[in-house]
Amino acid sequence: MDGSLYLFGVFLAILSGSINNIGLVFQKKVVNEVAPEAKFFRSLVKKPLWITGLLMELAIGSVFFMIAQIYIGPALIPGLMAFGLIFLAIGSVKIVGETLKKVEIIGIIVMILAIFLLGLSELSIDIAGIDILAFDLVLNMTIFTIVLFLGSFICEILQRKIEKLKGILLAISSGFQFSLTNFWIAPLMAVIAHVFGGNATLGELFLFIACAVILIAASILGIMKIQQSFQVANASRMIPIQQVPIQITPIIAYFFVFTLLPSTIFPIIYVLIGVSLILLSSFLLAKRQAELEAIK
Repeated sequence: MDGSLYLFGVFLAILSGSINNIGLVFQKKVVNEVAPEAKFFRSLVKKPLWITGLLMELAIGSVFFMIAQIYIGPALIPGLMAFGLIFLAIGSVKIVGETLKKVEIIGIIVMILAIFLLGLSELSIDIAGIDILAFDLVLNMTIFTIVLFLGSFICEILQRKIEKLKGILLAISSGFQFSLTNFWIAPLMAVIAHVFGGNATLGELFLFIACAVILIAASILGIMKIQQSFQVANASRMIPIQQVPIQITPIIAYFFVFTLLPSTIFPIIYVLIGVSLILLSSFLLAKRQAELEAIK
Protein backbone atom coordinates (compact mmCIF):
# COMPACT_ATOMS: atom_id res chain seq x y z
CA MET A 1 0.00 0.00 0.00
CA ASP A 2 1.14 3.54 -0.76
CA GLY A 3 2.66 5.14 2.35
CA SER A 4 0.60 8.31 2.04
CA LEU A 5 -2.64 6.30 1.89
CA TYR A 6 -1.61 4.33 4.96
CA LEU A 7 -0.89 7.55 6.86
CA PHE A 8 -4.23 8.94 5.69
CA GLY A 9 -5.96 5.86 7.12
CA VAL A 10 -4.07 6.28 10.40
CA PHE A 11 -5.11 9.95 10.54
CA LEU A 12 -8.77 9.05 9.92
CA ALA A 13 -8.74 6.43 12.69
CA ILE A 14 -7.21 8.89 15.18
CA LEU A 15 -9.68 11.58 14.11
CA SER A 16 -12.57 9.15 14.54
CA GLY A 17 -11.47 8.23 18.05
CA SER A 18 -11.00 11.87 19.01
CA ILE A 19 -14.48 12.82 17.80
CA ASN A 20 -15.99 9.81 19.58
CA ASN A 21 -14.44 10.69 22.92
CA ILE A 22 -15.36 14.37 22.70
CA GLY A 23 -18.91 13.22 22.00
CA LEU A 24 -18.76 10.98 25.08
CA VAL A 25 -17.72 13.94 27.23
CA PHE A 26 -20.77 15.88 26.01
CA GLN A 27 -22.97 12.90 26.84
CA LYS A 28 -21.42 12.55 30.30
CA LYS A 29 -22.08 16.24 31.03
CA VAL A 30 -25.79 15.72 30.34
CA VAL A 31 -25.89 12.45 32.31
CA ASN A 32 -24.50 14.31 35.34
CA GLU A 33 -27.39 16.77 35.17
CA VAL A 34 -30.20 14.17 35.08
CA ALA A 35 -32.11 14.14 38.36
CA PRO A 36 -32.14 10.75 40.18
CA GLU A 37 -35.94 10.62 40.14
CA ALA A 38 -36.20 11.39 36.40
CA LYS A 39 -36.70 8.78 33.70
CA PHE A 40 -33.09 8.35 32.60
CA PHE A 41 -33.12 7.70 28.84
CA ARG A 42 -36.23 9.81 28.24
CA SER A 43 -34.48 12.75 29.89
CA LEU A 44 -31.35 12.26 27.79
CA VAL A 45 -33.06 12.35 24.40
CA LYS A 46 -34.58 15.74 25.24
CA LYS A 47 -31.14 17.35 25.67
CA PRO A 48 -29.54 18.87 22.50
CA LEU A 49 -26.02 18.49 23.91
CA TRP A 50 -26.55 14.77 24.50
CA ILE A 51 -27.92 14.37 20.96
CA THR A 52 -24.88 16.27 19.62
CA GLY A 53 -22.51 13.98 21.51
CA LEU A 54 -24.36 10.92 20.26
CA LEU A 55 -24.22 12.14 16.65
CA MET A 56 -20.48 12.82 17.00
CA GLU A 57 -20.00 9.25 18.20
CA LEU A 58 -22.36 7.39 15.85
CA ALA A 59 -22.49 9.56 12.73
CA ILE A 60 -19.42 11.75 12.29
CA GLY A 61 -16.94 9.46 14.02
CA SER A 62 -18.39 6.40 12.30
CA VAL A 63 -17.89 7.90 8.84
CA PHE A 64 -14.17 8.38 9.45
CA PHE A 65 -14.03 4.93 11.06
CA MET A 66 -15.53 3.22 8.01
CA ILE A 67 -13.27 5.07 5.56
CA ALA A 68 -10.23 4.14 7.65
CA GLN A 69 -11.23 0.46 7.28
CA ILE A 70 -10.57 0.75 3.56
CA TYR A 71 -7.01 1.98 4.01
CA ILE A 72 -5.65 0.08 7.03
CA GLY A 73 -8.11 -2.72 7.87
CA PRO A 74 -9.80 -3.60 11.18
CA ALA A 75 -6.87 -4.77 13.32
CA LEU A 76 -5.18 -1.41 13.93
CA ILE A 77 -8.15 0.92 14.03
CA PRO A 78 -9.39 0.34 17.62
CA GLY A 79 -5.90 1.00 18.94
CA LEU A 80 -5.44 4.16 16.93
CA MET A 81 -8.90 5.42 17.87
CA ALA A 82 -8.04 5.17 21.57
CA PHE A 83 -5.78 8.19 21.04
CA GLY A 84 -9.00 10.05 21.78
CA LEU A 85 -8.53 9.18 25.46
CA ILE A 86 -6.37 12.30 25.66
CA PHE A 87 -9.37 14.41 24.68
CA LEU A 88 -11.53 12.46 27.12
CA ALA A 89 -9.20 13.28 30.00
CA ILE A 90 -8.94 16.96 29.08
CA GLY A 91 -12.64 17.26 28.33
CA SER A 92 -13.70 15.59 31.57
CA VAL A 93 -11.71 18.13 33.56
CA LYS A 94 -12.58 21.24 31.53
CA ILE A 95 -16.20 20.58 30.57
CA VAL A 96 -17.60 18.16 33.13
CA GLY A 97 -15.50 19.36 36.05
CA GLU A 98 -14.13 15.94 37.02
CA THR A 99 -10.66 15.63 38.53
CA LEU A 100 -7.89 13.28 37.46
CA LYS A 101 -5.82 11.76 40.26
CA LYS A 102 -2.22 10.70 39.76
CA VAL A 103 -3.18 7.04 39.40
CA GLU A 104 -5.68 7.87 36.62
CA ILE A 105 -3.12 9.97 34.77
CA ILE A 106 -0.60 7.11 34.96
CA GLY A 107 -3.27 4.67 33.78
CA ILE A 108 -4.18 6.79 30.76
CA ILE A 109 -0.50 7.34 29.83
CA VAL A 110 0.13 3.59 30.05
CA MET A 111 -2.93 2.96 27.88
CA ILE A 112 -1.73 5.39 25.21
CA LEU A 113 1.75 3.79 25.22
CA ALA A 114 0.10 0.40 24.78
CA ILE A 115 -1.91 1.71 21.84
CA PHE A 116 1.27 3.02 20.22
CA LEU A 117 2.86 -0.44 20.46
CA LEU A 118 -0.22 -2.13 19.02
CA GLY A 119 -0.16 0.30 16.10
CA LEU A 120 3.56 -0.34 15.64
CA SER A 121 2.84 -4.06 15.22
CA GLU A 122 1.22 -3.35 11.81
CA LEU A 123 -1.15 -6.30 12.13
CA SER A 124 -3.25 -5.26 9.16
CA ILE A 125 -5.99 -7.43 7.66
CA ASP A 126 -6.68 -7.18 3.94
CA ILE A 127 -10.41 -7.88 3.90
CA ALA A 128 -10.57 -7.54 0.11
CA GLY A 129 -8.05 -10.36 -0.28
CA ILE A 130 -9.88 -12.81 2.01
CA ASP A 131 -12.71 -15.17 1.07
CA ILE A 132 -15.14 -13.78 3.63
CA LEU A 133 -17.63 -16.62 2.99
CA ALA A 134 -15.15 -19.46 3.53
CA PHE A 135 -16.69 -22.06 5.86
CA ASP A 136 -13.84 -22.03 8.39
CA LEU A 137 -13.86 -18.24 8.57
CA VAL A 138 -17.64 -18.04 8.98
CA LEU A 139 -17.44 -20.65 11.76
CA ASN A 140 -14.66 -18.72 13.50
CA MET A 141 -16.61 -15.46 13.21
CA THR A 142 -19.70 -17.13 14.69
CA ILE A 143 -17.80 -18.55 17.67
CA PHE A 144 -16.05 -15.22 18.23
CA THR A 145 -19.39 -13.38 18.22
CA ILE A 146 -21.02 -15.80 20.66
CA VAL A 147 -18.07 -15.52 23.07
CA LEU A 148 -18.25 -11.70 23.06
CA PHE A 149 -22.01 -11.70 23.64
CA LEU A 150 -21.55 -14.16 26.53
CA GLY A 151 -18.85 -11.93 28.02
CA SER A 152 -21.20 -8.96 27.92
CA PHE A 153 -24.05 -11.02 29.39
CA ILE A 154 -21.90 -12.25 32.29
CA CYS A 155 -20.86 -8.66 33.08
CA GLU A 156 -24.53 -7.65 33.04
CA ILE A 157 -25.41 -10.36 35.59
CA LEU A 158 -22.43 -9.58 37.84
CA GLN A 159 -23.06 -5.81 37.91
CA ARG A 160 -26.44 -6.51 39.51
CA LYS A 161 -24.84 -8.60 42.25
CA ILE A 162 -21.60 -6.69 42.99
CA GLU A 163 -22.59 -3.10 43.71
CA LYS A 164 -19.07 -1.74 44.24
CA LEU A 165 -18.00 -2.95 40.76
CA LYS A 166 -21.18 -1.83 38.99
CA GLY A 167 -19.59 0.95 36.94
CA ILE A 168 -16.58 -1.16 35.95
CA LEU A 169 -18.69 -4.13 34.86
CA LEU A 170 -21.06 -1.94 32.85
CA ALA A 171 -18.09 -0.35 31.08
CA ILE A 172 -16.60 -3.76 30.25
CA SER A 173 -20.00 -4.98 29.04
CA SER A 174 -20.18 -1.95 26.75
CA GLY A 175 -16.64 -2.70 25.56
CA PHE A 176 -17.66 -6.20 24.50
CA GLN A 177 -20.56 -4.77 22.48
CA PHE A 178 -18.39 -2.19 20.73
CA SER A 179 -15.82 -4.93 20.07
CA LEU A 180 -18.54 -6.62 18.05
CA THR A 181 -19.24 -3.45 16.05
CA ASN A 182 -15.52 -2.97 15.39
CA PHE A 183 -15.25 -6.56 14.19
CA TRP A 184 -18.40 -6.82 12.05
CA ILE A 185 -17.86 -3.56 10.18
CA ALA A 186 -15.07 -5.30 8.23
CA PRO A 187 -17.27 -8.10 6.75
CA LEU A 188 -19.90 -5.45 6.01
CA MET A 189 -17.39 -3.38 4.04
CA ALA A 190 -16.32 -6.55 2.19
CA VAL A 191 -19.80 -7.20 0.74
CA ILE A 192 -21.53 -3.82 0.73
CA ALA A 193 -20.38 -2.87 -2.79
CA HIS A 194 -21.77 -6.10 -4.26
CA VAL A 195 -25.05 -5.76 -2.35
CA PHE A 196 -25.78 -2.21 -3.50
CA GLY A 197 -24.33 -2.95 -6.93
CA GLY A 198 -26.99 -5.60 -7.44
CA ASN A 199 -24.56 -8.47 -8.11
CA ALA A 200 -24.31 -10.00 -4.62
CA THR A 201 -24.53 -13.75 -4.15
CA LEU A 202 -27.06 -15.30 -1.76
CA GLY A 203 -24.29 -15.85 0.77
CA GLU A 204 -23.23 -12.20 0.57
CA LEU A 205 -26.84 -11.09 1.10
CA PHE A 206 -27.16 -13.26 4.21
CA LEU A 207 -23.83 -11.95 5.51
CA PHE A 208 -24.90 -8.35 4.86
CA ILE A 209 -28.13 -8.87 6.82
CA ALA A 210 -26.25 -10.56 9.68
CA CYS A 211 -23.75 -7.69 9.79
CA ALA A 212 -26.52 -5.09 9.86
CA VAL A 213 -28.43 -6.83 12.66
CA ILE A 214 -25.33 -7.36 14.82
CA LEU A 215 -24.06 -3.82 14.26
CA ILE A 216 -27.39 -2.23 15.18
CA ALA A 217 -27.99 -4.45 18.23
CA ALA A 218 -24.43 -4.17 19.55
CA SER A 219 -24.33 -0.39 19.03
CA ILE A 220 -27.58 0.12 20.96
CA LEU A 221 -26.51 -2.16 23.81
CA GLY A 222 -23.04 -0.63 23.93
CA ILE A 223 -24.42 2.89 24.21
CA MET A 224 -26.95 1.89 26.87
CA LYS A 225 -24.33 0.18 29.04
CA ILE A 226 -21.78 2.98 28.91
CA GLN A 227 -24.50 5.55 29.70
CA GLN A 228 -25.52 3.46 32.73
CA SER A 229 -21.86 3.29 33.71
CA PHE A 230 -21.68 7.10 33.57
CA GLN A 231 -24.49 7.25 36.14
CA VAL A 232 -22.37 5.60 38.83
CA ALA A 233 -18.80 6.31 37.75
CA ASN A 234 -16.37 8.89 36.41
CA ALA A 235 -16.20 9.01 32.59
CA SER A 236 -12.44 9.56 32.54
CA ARG A 237 -12.03 6.22 34.33
CA MET A 238 -14.82 4.23 32.69
CA ILE A 239 -13.87 4.89 29.06
CA PRO A 240 -10.31 3.51 29.46
CA ILE A 241 -11.78 0.45 31.18
CA GLN A 242 -14.27 0.09 28.33
CA GLN A 243 -11.27 0.12 25.98
CA VAL A 244 -9.78 -3.10 27.41
CA PRO A 245 -11.92 -5.57 25.39
CA ILE A 246 -12.05 -3.12 22.47
CA GLN A 247 -8.24 -3.16 22.21
CA ILE A 248 -7.61 -6.84 22.92
CA THR A 249 -10.28 -8.48 20.76
CA PRO A 250 -8.87 -7.30 17.37
CA ILE A 251 -5.60 -9.06 18.21
CA ILE A 252 -7.50 -12.23 19.12
CA ALA A 253 -9.42 -11.94 15.85
CA TYR A 254 -6.20 -11.54 13.88
CA PHE A 255 -4.69 -14.77 15.18
CA PHE A 256 -7.71 -16.99 15.88
CA VAL A 257 -10.53 -15.78 13.60
CA PHE A 258 -8.61 -14.85 10.45
CA THR A 259 -5.78 -17.29 11.43
CA LEU A 260 -3.05 -14.91 10.25
CA LEU A 261 0.60 -14.75 11.32
CA PRO A 262 3.04 -11.82 10.93
CA SER A 263 6.19 -12.30 8.87
CA THR A 264 8.53 -11.62 11.83
CA ILE A 265 8.51 -12.07 15.60
CA PHE A 266 8.59 -8.33 16.35
CA PRO A 267 4.86 -7.63 15.82
CA ILE A 268 4.05 -10.42 18.27
CA ILE A 269 6.41 -8.88 20.84
CA TYR A 270 4.80 -5.47 20.35
CA VAL A 271 1.36 -7.02 20.77
CA LEU A 272 2.26 -8.93 23.95
CA ILE A 273 3.77 -5.82 25.54
CA GLY A 274 0.87 -3.68 24.36
CA VAL A 275 -1.79 -6.05 25.73
CA SER A 276 0.09 -6.30 29.05
CA LEU A 277 0.16 -2.52 29.33
CA ILE A 278 -3.56 -2.35 28.55
CA LEU A 279 -4.25 -4.77 31.40
CA LEU A 280 -2.00 -2.75 33.71
CA SER A 281 -3.82 0.43 32.76
CA SER A 282 -7.22 -1.15 33.39
CA PHE A 283 -6.01 -2.36 36.81
CA LEU A 284 -4.89 1.13 37.83
CA LEU A 285 -8.15 2.71 36.72
CA ALA A 286 -10.46 -0.04 37.97
CA LYS A 287 -8.81 -0.27 41.38
CA ARG A 288 -9.32 3.43 41.97
CA GLN A 289 -12.94 3.31 40.83
CA ALA A 290 -13.71 0.35 43.11
CA GLU A 291 -12.30 2.29 46.07
CA LEU A 292 -14.44 5.34 45.25
CA GLU A 293 -17.63 3.32 44.87
CA ALA A 294 -17.00 1.50 48.14
CA ILE A 295 -17.07 4.86 49.97
CA LYS A 296 -20.46 5.88 48.56
